[in-house]
Amino acid sequence: MNTPLAWLGAPELVPLWSAVRLRLIRNGRAARGRLSLRALDDRQREAVGLLIGRPVAAQVTLDLAELDRALASSAAAAGLIEVIEALTGPVPDRPADAAAEVTRRDQLREHGRVAVEAAGIADQDWAARWLDSLWRSGVLARLTSDEARRLITAATTALGLTLSRPSTPWSRSELAERITGTAHGLDDDTLLARLVLRGIALALTGSSEPPPDAVARRALWESAGVAGDTVATTVLTYGLRPLADDWLSRSLRQRADQHAETHLTLRDVRRLGHLLIAQDTVYVCENPRVLEAAADAAAPAALVCTSGNPTTVALALLDALAAQDRVRLIYHGDFDWPGIGIAERVMRRTGALPWRFRSTDYEAAIAEARRRGTPLRELSGPNLDTPWDPALAAAMRRHALVVHEESVVAALLDDLMNR
Repeated sequence: MNTPLAWLGAPELVPLWSAVRLRLIRNGRAARGRLSLRALDDRQREAVGLLIGRPVAAQVTLDLAELDRALASSAAAAGLIEVIEALTGPVPDRPADAAAEVTRRDQLREHGRVAVEAAGIADQDWAARWLDSLWRSGVLARLTSDEARRLITAATTALGLTLSRPSTPWSRSELAERITGTAHGLDDDTLLARLVLRGIALALTGSSEPPPDAVARRALWESAGVAGDTVATTVLTYGLRPLADDWLSRSLRQRADQHAETHLTLRDVRRLGHLLIAQDTVYVCENPRVLEAAADAAAPAALVCTSGNPTTVALALLDALAAQDRVRLIYHGDFDWPGIGIAERVMRRTGALPWRFRSTDYEAAIAEARRRGTPLRELSGPNLDTPWDPALAAAMRRHALVVHEESVVAALLDDLMNR
């Protein structure tokens, strides 16, 4: 500060300026109210007395407005705020900053609301919970408003592209390129990937946090139709007979003639394009043992196995089959809560019908297990609804027993043999 009163910066006045600075911050930079200084030593008392023009004791109470006027009319020719900022640095306006932050958050929330609508996911219950998790986590507080808006837009776009019904199967690099302009935009170490995975976890598992380990995160991406690449992951099929005359369609028909299973990559499914097949019914199972039994028995049916939660390539194949008006998909899975969740997602996405997957089938399977003396595990995990047959969920809650798909292979094989 350019002032003839160089002694304003004297060490003896440091307690005064420190206390004044704190009060100005609390006051929103307003020089008002009274301030008490205690335990001043002799040199500090002398310095404060010279400043205000009267003797002071070891404890003194100052009126900030009077101090402001005194400084302004002194040789310093500067008000209290100017003096404090010259001596100690800028004085923040906490109330104004807090109000600005509230306004910023409100604007970001409105941007988020518009973004989820634009992405086509506003009607999904998890979307609002996902946005709330962003505000609560504080992850956006460390970003500028422009950075936060770009991140929200990219994340909601990714969720819309992957969790729409049906969605396009993607490799992660393809999705990243589409959204961010770089194939590495959704790498594991990016903030965007973490936010998108949090939304996928809420949508598909109900969890507010994605898995901590890389293998489980890849599986979660796969569940949303996003593969790590287009060749590493496959879907297990049996008996598909495409009508086209390309080499892959011919190969599938030849393998069907030999009752051989076939693993298809995402590249294969894309090569098949609009998949016209000879069959009018395709059976869909969750466990590979069902498909293995069909191949061993040379069953004449067509079968797709999701091998648990459907991966990107499995969803791509089921989507291609479901797109054919003349093809009917029918689905069977495990009678446990995770199996019910998988079934609901597959049926909702593809329009598949239940295959021996109603309450009567569950009751019959339990009765057969008891007749054979086969022990059944107890159900665990969150209860789910079964929209295709509400009585099934009620029966499962009543019995609270798991029936895995492998234990009803014989009944399923009867259907596959009698196509």
